[in-house]
Amino acid sequence: MSSETKTVAFFGASGGTGLSALKYTLKAGHQCIALCRYPAKLTSIFPPATTPNLRVVEGNAKNASDVANCLLKADGSSLVDEIVFTVGGKPILHKLTIDDPSVCRTAMACVLEAIADLRASKNATGRPHIVVCSTTGVSKHGRDYPLALYPVYGWMLKVPHIDKEAMEESLRNSGEAYTIVRPSLLSDGETDKPIRVGVEDYKEGRLSEAIGYFISREDTGKWIAQNLLLQRNADYVNKAVMITY
Repeated sequence: MSSETKTVAFFGASGGTGLSALKYTLKAGHQCIALCRYPAKLTSIFPPATTPNLRVVEGNAKNASDVANCLLKADGSSLVDEIVFTVGGKPILHKLTIDDPSVCRTAMACVLEAIADLRASKNATGRPHIVVCSTTGVSKHGRDYPLALYPVYGWMLKVPHIDKEAMEESLRNSGEAYTIVRPSLLSDGETDKPIRVGVEDYKEGRLSEAIGYFISREDTGKWIAQNLLLQRNADYVNKAVMITY
Protein backbone atom coordinates (compact mmCIF):
# COMPACT_ATOMS: atom_id res chain seq x y z
CA MET A 1 0.00 0.00 0.00
CA SER A 2 1.31 3.45 -0.92
CA SER A 3 2.24 5.74 1.98
CA GLU A 4 1.62 8.80 -0.21
CA THR A 5 -1.57 10.69 0.57
CA LYS A 6 -3.67 11.08 -2.55
CA THR A 7 -6.62 13.26 -3.41
CA VAL A 8 -9.43 11.28 -5.04
CA ALA A 9 -12.59 12.66 -6.66
CA PHE A 10 -15.72 10.49 -6.65
CA PHE A 11 -18.70 10.73 -8.98
CA GLY A 12 -21.55 8.37 -8.13
CA ALA A 13 -20.45 7.55 -4.57
CA SER A 14 -23.79 7.79 -2.78
CA GLY A 15 -24.40 4.04 -3.01
CA GLY A 16 -23.24 0.65 -4.20
CA THR A 17 -19.82 0.32 -5.81
CA GLY A 18 -18.86 3.98 -5.45
CA LEU A 19 -19.79 4.11 -1.78
CA SER A 20 -17.73 1.00 -1.08
CA ALA A 21 -14.67 2.42 -2.88
CA LEU A 22 -15.08 5.70 -1.01
CA LYS A 23 -15.28 3.91 2.35
CA TYR A 24 -11.99 2.07 1.87
CA THR A 25 -10.22 5.11 0.45
CA LEU A 26 -11.25 7.25 3.42
CA LYS A 27 -10.24 4.51 5.84
CA ALA A 28 -6.75 4.52 4.32
CA GLY A 29 -6.44 8.22 5.12
CA HIS A 30 -6.63 9.72 1.64
CA GLN A 31 -8.31 13.03 0.88
CA CYS A 32 -11.63 12.49 -0.89
CA ILE A 33 -14.01 14.83 -2.72
CA ALA A 34 -17.46 13.51 -3.60
CA LEU A 35 -20.04 15.15 -5.83
CA CYS A 36 -23.58 14.40 -4.67
CA ARG A 37 -26.98 15.79 -5.64
CA TYR A 38 -28.17 15.20 -2.08
CA PRO A 39 -25.15 15.66 0.24
CA ALA A 40 -27.04 14.33 3.26
CA LYS A 41 -26.86 10.86 1.72
CA LEU A 42 -23.12 10.89 2.35
CA THR A 43 -22.82 13.10 5.41
CA SER A 44 -25.26 10.84 7.26
CA ILE A 45 -22.83 7.95 6.66
CA PHE A 46 -19.60 9.93 7.06
CA PRO A 47 -20.29 12.79 9.54
CA PRO A 48 -17.99 15.76 8.87
CA ALA A 49 -16.88 15.87 12.50
CA THR A 50 -15.44 12.36 12.28
CA THR A 51 -14.46 12.32 8.61
CA PRO A 52 -12.29 15.40 8.08
CA ASN A 53 -10.70 13.92 4.95
CA LEU A 54 -14.00 13.98 3.03
CA ARG A 55 -15.41 17.04 1.27
CA VAL A 56 -18.92 16.60 -0.10
CA VAL A 57 -19.88 18.96 -2.92
CA GLU A 58 -23.50 19.48 -3.89
CA GLY A 59 -24.05 19.19 -7.63
CA ASN A 60 -24.83 17.08 -10.66
CA ALA A 61 -22.35 14.93 -12.56
CA LYS A 62 -24.02 16.03 -15.80
CA ASN A 63 -22.93 19.63 -15.18
CA ALA A 64 -19.30 20.36 -16.12
CA SER A 65 -19.11 23.33 -13.75
CA ASP A 66 -20.23 21.20 -10.80
CA VAL A 67 -17.75 18.51 -11.79
CA ALA A 68 -14.91 21.05 -11.98
CA ASN A 69 -15.56 21.98 -8.34
CA CYS A 70 -14.33 18.50 -7.37
CA LEU A 71 -11.21 18.23 -9.50
CA LEU A 72 -8.65 20.46 -7.79
CA LYS A 73 -6.52 19.65 -4.78
CA ALA A 74 -6.44 21.97 -1.76
CA ASP A 75 -3.63 24.01 -3.35
CA GLY A 76 -6.08 25.15 -6.07
CA SER A 77 -3.62 24.56 -8.88
CA SER A 78 -3.17 20.78 -9.10
CA LEU A 79 -5.66 18.30 -10.46
CA VAL A 80 -6.67 15.41 -8.23
CA ASP A 81 -4.62 12.22 -8.40
CA GLU A 82 -7.49 9.83 -9.09
CA ILE A 83 -11.07 10.04 -10.35
CA VAL A 84 -13.57 7.29 -9.54
CA PHE A 85 -16.58 7.31 -11.86
CA THR A 86 -19.44 4.99 -10.90
CA VAL A 87 -22.31 7.00 -12.36
CA GLY A 88 -25.22 4.94 -13.66
CA GLY A 89 -28.95 4.94 -14.27
CA LYS A 90 -31.75 3.24 -12.38
CA PRO A 91 -33.28 0.26 -14.18
CA ILE A 92 -36.86 0.35 -15.47
CA LEU A 93 -37.30 -3.39 -15.83
CA HIS A 94 -40.71 -3.48 -17.47
CA LYS A 95 -39.42 -1.22 -20.26
CA LEU A 96 -35.97 -2.87 -20.53
CA THR A 97 -34.26 0.48 -20.11
CA ILE A 98 -32.92 2.86 -17.47
CA ASP A 99 -34.24 6.21 -16.26
CA ASP A 100 -31.52 8.14 -18.12
CA PRO A 101 -30.26 6.18 -21.15
CA SER A 102 -27.33 8.56 -21.77
CA VAL A 103 -26.25 9.29 -18.20
CA CYS A 104 -22.82 7.64 -18.41
CA ARG A 105 -21.69 9.19 -21.69
CA THR A 106 -23.03 12.63 -20.69
CA ALA A 107 -21.37 12.62 -17.27
CA MET A 108 -18.07 11.34 -18.70
CA ALA A 109 -18.13 14.13 -21.28
CA CYS A 110 -18.51 16.59 -18.40
CA VAL A 111 -15.53 15.10 -16.55
CA LEU A 112 -13.30 15.35 -19.61
CA GLU A 113 -14.57 18.87 -20.38
CA ALA A 114 -13.93 20.00 -16.81
CA ILE A 115 -10.36 18.66 -16.85
CA ALA A 116 -9.63 20.47 -20.12
CA ASP A 117 -11.20 23.71 -18.89
CA LEU A 118 -9.20 23.68 -15.64
CA ARG A 119 -5.98 23.17 -17.56
CA ALA A 120 -6.84 26.03 -19.89
CA SER A 121 -8.35 28.53 -17.43
CA LYS A 122 -6.34 27.86 -14.27
CA ASN A 123 -3.21 26.26 -15.71
CA ALA A 124 -4.00 23.28 -13.54
CA THR A 125 -1.26 20.66 -13.54
CA GLY A 126 -1.43 16.90 -13.20
CA ARG A 127 -2.86 13.93 -15.03
CA PRO A 128 -5.56 12.15 -13.02
CA HIS A 129 -5.98 8.41 -13.39
CA ILE A 130 -9.65 7.92 -14.29
CA VAL A 131 -11.25 4.72 -12.99
CA VAL A 132 -14.69 3.97 -14.41
CA CYS A 133 -17.12 1.22 -13.52
CA SER A 134 -18.54 -0.22 -16.74
CA THR A 135 -19.83 -3.76 -17.26
CA THR A 136 -19.06 -7.07 -18.90
CA GLY A 137 -20.91 -7.58 -22.15
CA VAL A 138 -19.55 -4.54 -24.01
CA SER A 139 -16.20 -5.93 -25.16
CA LYS A 140 -15.25 -5.78 -28.84
CA HIS A 141 -13.02 -8.82 -28.35
CA GLY A 142 -15.51 -11.60 -27.72
CA ARG A 143 -17.89 -12.78 -25.04
CA ASP A 144 -16.77 -12.13 -21.45
CA TYR A 145 -19.81 -13.61 -19.67
CA PRO A 146 -21.28 -17.12 -19.46
CA LEU A 147 -23.23 -18.22 -22.53
CA ALA A 148 -26.25 -18.97 -20.31
CA LEU A 149 -26.60 -15.24 -19.65
CA TYR A 150 -26.88 -14.31 -23.33
CA PRO A 151 -30.63 -13.45 -23.06
CA VAL A 152 -29.84 -11.03 -20.22
CA TYR A 153 -26.90 -9.37 -21.93
CA GLY A 154 -28.21 -9.48 -25.47
CA TRP A 155 -31.73 -8.31 -24.74
CA MET A 156 -32.48 -7.00 -21.25
CA LEU A 157 -29.31 -4.89 -20.85
CA LYS A 158 -29.07 -3.55 -24.39
CA VAL A 159 -29.93 0.09 -23.57
CA PRO A 160 -27.53 0.62 -20.64
CA HIS A 161 -24.80 -1.21 -22.53
CA ILE A 162 -25.03 1.22 -25.44
CA ASP A 163 -24.44 4.01 -22.93
CA LYS A 164 -21.49 2.22 -21.33
CA GLU A 165 -19.92 1.58 -24.75
CA ALA A 166 -20.13 5.28 -25.63
CA MET A 167 -18.66 6.23 -22.24
CA GLU A 168 -15.75 3.82 -22.69
CA GLU A 169 -15.00 5.06 -26.20
CA SER A 170 -14.86 8.72 -25.18
CA LEU A 171 -12.50 7.87 -22.31
CA ARG A 172 -10.22 5.74 -24.48
CA ASN A 173 -9.96 8.55 -27.03
CA SER A 174 -9.39 11.29 -24.46
CA GLY A 175 -5.65 10.92 -24.00
CA GLU A 176 -6.13 10.66 -20.22
CA ALA A 177 -4.84 7.75 -18.14
CA TYR A 178 -7.64 5.33 -17.32
CA THR A 179 -8.73 1.92 -16.13
CA ILE A 180 -12.11 0.54 -17.18
CA VAL A 181 -13.50 -1.91 -14.61
CA ARG A 182 -16.05 -4.36 -16.02
CA PRO A 183 -17.70 -6.34 -13.22
CA SER A 184 -20.01 -9.24 -14.00
CA LEU A 185 -23.67 -8.94 -12.93
CA LEU A 186 -23.85 -6.96 -9.70
CA SER A 187 -25.36 -8.30 -6.49
CA ASP A 188 -25.42 -6.95 -2.92
CA GLY A 189 -23.33 -7.76 0.14
CA GLU A 190 -19.64 -7.74 0.94
CA THR A 191 -18.01 -11.17 0.98
CA ASP A 192 -14.62 -12.81 1.42
CA LYS A 193 -14.83 -14.62 -1.90
CA PRO A 194 -11.71 -14.58 -4.09
CA ILE A 195 -12.01 -12.31 -7.12
CA ARG A 196 -10.78 -13.39 -10.54
CA VAL A 197 -9.43 -10.77 -12.94
CA GLY A 198 -9.22 -10.73 -16.72
CA VAL A 199 -7.38 -8.03 -18.66
CA GLU A 200 -8.17 -6.61 -22.09
CA ASP A 201 -6.21 -4.21 -24.27
CA TYR A 202 -8.37 -2.28 -26.69
CA LYS A 203 -6.00 -2.87 -29.61
CA GLU A 204 -4.31 -6.16 -28.71
CA GLY A 205 -7.46 -7.86 -27.43
CA ARG A 206 -7.98 -10.20 -24.48
CA LEU A 207 -4.78 -10.75 -22.49
CA SER A 208 -6.37 -12.98 -19.84
CA GLU A 209 -9.86 -14.31 -19.10
CA ALA A 210 -12.20 -14.10 -16.11
CA ILE A 211 -15.72 -15.23 -16.97
CA GLY A 212 -18.30 -15.53 -14.22
CA TYR A 213 -21.88 -14.83 -13.23
CA PHE A 214 -21.86 -12.38 -10.33
CA ILE A 215 -19.86 -10.07 -8.10
CA SER A 216 -21.25 -7.74 -5.45
CA ARG A 217 -21.22 -3.96 -5.61
CA GLU A 218 -19.44 -3.83 -2.27
CA ASP A 219 -16.70 -6.25 -3.35
CA THR A 220 -16.30 -4.38 -6.64
CA GLY A 221 -15.75 -1.10 -4.81
CA LYS A 222 -13.33 -2.72 -2.39
CA TRP A 223 -11.36 -4.22 -5.30
CA ILE A 224 -11.19 -0.82 -7.00
CA ALA A 225 -9.87 0.82 -3.83
CA GLN A 226 -7.29 -1.86 -3.12
CA ASN A 227 -5.96 -2.32 -6.65
CA LEU A 228 -6.35 1.09 -8.30
CA LEU A 229 -6.47 3.71 -5.53
CA LEU A 230 -4.56 2.66 -2.42
CA GLN A 231 -1.98 1.30 -4.82
CA ARG A 232 -2.03 1.34 -8.60
CA ASN A 233 -1.38 -1.90 -10.44
CA ALA A 234 0.47 -0.80 -13.58
CA ASP A 235 -0.85 -3.84 -15.47
CA TYR A 236 -4.33 -2.31 -15.33
CA VAL A 237 -3.52 1.20 -16.59
CA ASN A 238 -5.07 1.98 -19.99
CA LYS A 239 -6.73 -1.43 -19.94
CA ALA A 240 -10.17 -2.87 -19.29
CA VAL A 241 -10.33 -5.37 -16.45
CA MET A 242 -13.11 -7.92 -15.99
CA ILE A 243 -13.72 -8.91 -12.37
CA THR A 244 -15.92 -11.71 -11.08
CA TYR A 245 -16.08 -14.44 -8.43
